[in-house]
Amino acid sequence: MIVAIDGPAGAGKSTVARRCAEALGLALLDTGAMYRAVTWGALTQGVDLQDEAACAGVAAELELDFDEDGVLIDGVSREAEIRSREVDRAVSIVAAHSAVRRAIVPCQRKIASAGAVAEGRDTTTVVFPQADHRFFLSASAEERARRRAAQRGAGAGYEEILADIQRRDRLDSTRADSPLTLGEGVIELSTDGLSADEVVEALLQLIRSAP
Repeated sequence: MIVAIDGPAGAGKSTVARRCAEALGLALLDTGAMYRAVTWGALTQGVDLQDEAACAGVAAELELDFDEDGVLIDGVSREAEIRSREVDRAVSIVAAHSAVRRAIVPCQRKIASAGAVAEGRDTTTVVFPQADHRFFLSASAEERARRRAAQRGAGAGYEEILADIQRRDRLDSTRADSPLTLGEGVIELSTDGLSADEVVEALLQLIRSAP
């Protein structure tokens, strides 16, 4: 079984997907982490993020996989590195490159071939359009910024986080290749005012009640 969970940055995809994967006994595939890994690699190597060919070269060279802690880059856990603010600001630029996506999507499909809960932008429309279950989690930009600020703790600037989320929304929804969009037949669930537990329960009910 493949469950695809889509939606904008900060809508709760990662937490919800992880808990759904545990409940269903499936692997978790964080597709966004793979683009973050490429972005981290490009930044580390000093690659021009606007250079599509150079970024695609980085994507082709990296060996990406996952363990229980998150993403592995060339066999080394890099979960902390790919969640940095520097990567936050740059990942939408790298992920917009068609050549990067062409290098990464086959890897995503291979990892999920035995069944998975896959989360990330374009999972429901491009990567797994024939998934057994497809969901789009939405939330207001303000709600998503509040969640991010709470996760980061003291010193996290709400206004800066909000501006970054709004910028990423514009980039993700207007990019030419695999834009963020609610696909036909995808079930949308607004997470405003809902806890992660409530969202997980709603998705599991929909999955288990499906014919």
